[in-house]
Amino acid sequence: MALERAEFTCGRCWFDWSIDYDVQQYSDEGGTGTWEYFSRDGIPVPSPYTPAGASPCPACGRHWVGRLLARRLIPAAPGAADTPREKVTDAARHRPERRGAPLLGSTAHTQPEQPARLPEGTSTAGVG
Repeated sequence: MALERAEFTCGRCWFDWSIDYDVQQYSDEGGTGTWEYFSRDGIPVPSPYTPAGASPCPACGRHWVGRLLARRLIPAAPGAADTPREKVTDAARHRPERRGAPLLGSTAHTQPEQPARLPEGTSTAGVG
């Protein structure tokens, strides 16, 4: 299991944005294939790295395939015997604030800064 941040750049208006995806990789029952399962905010979605899962540009609405920006593996429990853990002795009253906590949205992180745009028809040739 991993958290992957996909980055998108619109080829029409050059807007940059990123979205976090939860990714699970597993083998089918016969062991003949490996599969990836993507979800966003708990909802299954196609891979953002394919045309079927291309994200719409927040600025102009065109769809663009993402590219991997960063990845964080999430270890499967229980882990090694010396892995830090806390025993839950009273499940009904254990950390009740979790039940009412808002979900961390897939776009809740700071978005990339947008570069300054040149006026329409302006060229960068000969600059620099």
